[in-house]
Amino acid sequence: MLNVNVYNMSGKETGTIELNEKIFAVPVNVALLHEAVKNYLANQRQGTQSTLTRTEVRGGGKKPWRQKGTGRARQGSIRAPQWKGGGVALGPKPRSYKYSMNKKARRAALRCALSAHVADGSFIVLDSLKFDAPKTKDMIKVLGALNVTDKALIVLAGPDANVVKSVNNIPTAKTLYVNTLNVYDLVKFDKLIMTADAVNKVEEVYL
Repeated sequence: MLNVNVYNMSGKETGTIELNEKIFAVPVNVALLHEAVKNYLANQRQGTQSTLTRTEVRGGGKKPWRQKGTGRARQGSIRAPQWKGGGVALGPKPRSYKYSMNKKARRAALRCALSAHVADGSFIVLDSLKFDAPKTKDMIKVLGALNVTDKALIVLAGPDANVVKSVNNIPTAKTLYVNTLNVYDLVKFDKLIMTADAVNKVEEVYL
């Protein structure tokens, strides 16, 4: 049985919550985490970089000098790669870097990342997180009450515009919903803050 403390927005302990050990207490597989992060970053790449080959550079239609008798190396075009202003040999062209990762492996990596936060003591559960209006100052007070000075990832059960807008102007914090959880952000941030509802939803979705 794995229990962690639950806090309110004032930083006071209000009780405990039991975590499912199949999600929050699994052995951490570093190789699997690395593969998941690599997959996420590859899928974020736009792949729009492009260079001109010798066939695409303007000019160079005329042979610069005759083939023989000049004493110089033979040349067919001033747009060959070795010429200044020439095309690029073997340069990048638009392409997709996306590749898929096995669904079971993706979920296993997510469970590893969640378990790592619990094992490190960097996991905080809030009974609720609600604001009447977007207010960055209020969110900073909540983080201060929880003694969070590092980079913090805040996970919500569902969309909440007031909370998201309150966090947007804090450079060291980010919000995610349960359905947008990813290993890259879980590994990147030092602290993981989840609402009790988000914990329950994670256990429903990722068990």
